[in-house]
Amino acid sequence: MTATKRAVVIGGGIGGLTAAAALHLRGLRVTVLERAPSLRPIGAAISLSPNALRALDVIGLGDEIRDLAAWQGDGGLRTPGGRWLSRSNAEAAAARFGGPLVLLHRATLIDHLAARLPGGAVRTAADALLADPGDRDRPARVRTPEGELEADLVVAADGIHSAVRATLFPDHPGPVYSGFTTWRVVIPVPGADFASHETWGRGRIWGTHPLKDGRVYAYAAAVTPAGGHAADERAELLHRYGDWHHPVPAVLAAARPEDVLRHDVHHIAEPLPAYHRGRVALVGDAAHAMPPTLGQGGNQAIEDAIVLAHHHDDLSAYTAVRLPRTTAVARQAVKVARLNLMTNRAGVVVRDAALAALSKAGPALFLRSFDGIADWRPPQPPYASRQTQVGER
Repeated sequence: MTATKRAVVIGGGIGGLTAAAALHLRGLRVTVLERAPSLRPIGAAISLSPNALRALDVIGLGDEIRDLAAWQGDGGLRTPGGRWLSRSNAEAAAARFGGPLVLLHRATLIDHLAARLPGGAVRTAADALLADPGDRDRPARVRTPEGELEADLVVAADGIHSAVRATLFPDHPGPVYSGFTTWRVVIPVPGADFASHETWGRGRIWGTHPLKDGRVYAYAAAVTPAGGHAADERAELLHRYGDWHHPVPAVLAAARPEDVLRHDVHHIAEPLPAYHRGRVALVGDAAHAMPPTLGQGGNQAIEDAIVLAHHHDDLSAYTAVRLPRTTAVARQAVKVARLNLMTNRAGVVVRDAALAALSKAGPALFLRSFDGIADWRPPQPPYASRQTQVGER
């Protein structure tokens, strides 16, 4: 009788929980080790594009998440004064990529993913260290305060500052500062009526989007030295964005200082040589942290998880499939950051004119930027993709 394989997942975020759910469906015995006291993430939203939703279909979760879609009607790209540079709508996005874009709170997605796991699979307040990556002849070992765990597979989903990545690839330089910081709020904004949008200024961007539960998700980014913080981040946002178009002032008026989250943005500029070593595989930010300018960080982590479960017995195939794709997406995210956070005044004028002209000539820039990304399909039914069959057994 063949023993059930064991997988240990280090990190209980979106990538880790998706991997755990997918591996559980594959028949592996899964343990998730999350160092935080609970799975509840810091309050912010996440945008899931059709590629990630198709991946979630593999674990039976796609339609539950699609039902949370809130983006309706017009949306697009604006200037700080309110002029539309590019417009699109939910129907156009769904028609172009075969499905909707869904914006929801991260905590909601985490709850749905955790519900796919058997009781006792998730351990919180559980620090974990990789003691041995293992090889073909011996299992990997993960050290916890309660003792060591042996595993046929270790999934490292421990984020951008991954300790596992540093252990596997000690000569890799790790993440670098992307040149800008971000602010995020998820709050009710009474009486706010607006079209979902992102606004590009000079060295600054702002986005405002409705959530299905009636709250508003807003985010901002600005070119600034690393490590900066204000005593009152809401006041900092008022200083930087208070004179921008509606509904930006309304969002800032409804926010409290404690509602505002601020984080510097880092990304992995030099790709890793592989996304695995021994019996350990890296997923999400641990493997390929990228700027949020395409909204693909969490989406690519979900793709990673589904592909890893498909190739869990051949990690070289997982690397062969995921490294080229995620490297390309990450590089595109860096290019978009350089464009939408441009600081040269004359360059901004030229950029905005070009965006407006391109929008009139064809599909909105917002949609074109997802070509080759949102149309991805997972390697197994119902959306089996030929290009993800590397190493198939």
